Amino acid sequence: MYAIVEWLSPLVPWWWQLFIAPAYWFMQGTFFMALFVVGHDCGHGSFSNNTILNDTIGTIVHTFLWTPFYPWKLSHKHHHKNNGNIDRDEVFYPVRQKYDDGGLLLPGFGLGFGWFAYLFRGYRPRQVFHFNAFDPLLKEHMVGCMCTYVGLAVWSLCLYHYAATHGMLYLVYHWIIPVLVFGSYNVMITFLHHSDVGVPWYSDHKWDFVLGQLSSVDRDYGWAHYLIHNIGTHQVHHLFSKVPHYHLMEATAHFRKAFPELVRYSNDPIIPSFLRMFKKYSKQNVIPNDTEVHVYK
Repeated sequence: MYAIVEWLSPLVPWWWQLFIAPAYWFMQGTFFMALFVVGHDCGHGSFSNNTILNDTIGTIVHTFLWTPFYPWKLSHKHHHKNNGNIDRDEVFYPVRQKYDDGGLLLPGFGLGFGWFAYLFRGYRPRQVFHFNAFDPLLKEHMVGCMCTYVGLAVWSLCLYHYAATHGMLYLVYHWIIPVLVFGSYNVMITFLHHSDVGVPWYSDHKWDFVLGQLSSVDRDYGWAHYLIHNIGTHQVHHLFSKVPHYHLMEATAHFRKAFPELVRYSNDPIIPSFLRMFKKYSKQNVIPNDTEVHVYK
């Protein structure tokens, strides 16, 4: 995409950028999301049977997206171990009244900016600071986290030299805006994986692993579904996280045939669904302290 836009831009009138630029940002952000999913598979160990190769590839592709691979891998594993658990899950969980601090909820969670805010500050009230190797979730994995931070520092230096050579506007145009598009994808996809009308969240003593994993929703992302490596087919991914992305559709077909009563699937348009569920979430995510099962209505 970078090469195509660089070749095409000098050949067309300047006002074509009004059409070329948004299309480029959107498609490049889509491909960036696909890169993230490759790193996501590395974090689950489904990219390769070799742990070192998984961590190496995961670090490379996530570093390119300015995402701290190893700390993210740890927090994401924590999410998978506690999916659908009000009292233990990692992100977008309902918050009990006693923990609600009345913080500002940005529209759409801030989309791409919200993704990077989450990496820096975590999701309240159970925050994980992905850039602090002394965070309780990370401190026993100091070596992996420090390798990630060194990689991000080196990549940041590369970005600085790119901006110094070509200009800051080039960096914004070719990398920063597509990265924010990728972050927006990530926020919407992650939220919609686990948020829909009728999808239950359980208190810790009501929750069990299978119930929690089934509290996820399969969605179809249309023309982009295969480009982003089928990550919208999420129930099987949560039940069997070792299944690589290129087998998710096949495994999902078998799961739906064998257990049709357990399937959660939505074919509603993605952006309207996100806006609708964000509105419901913003009004219903603070719950009574004694709630045992929470369902968005």
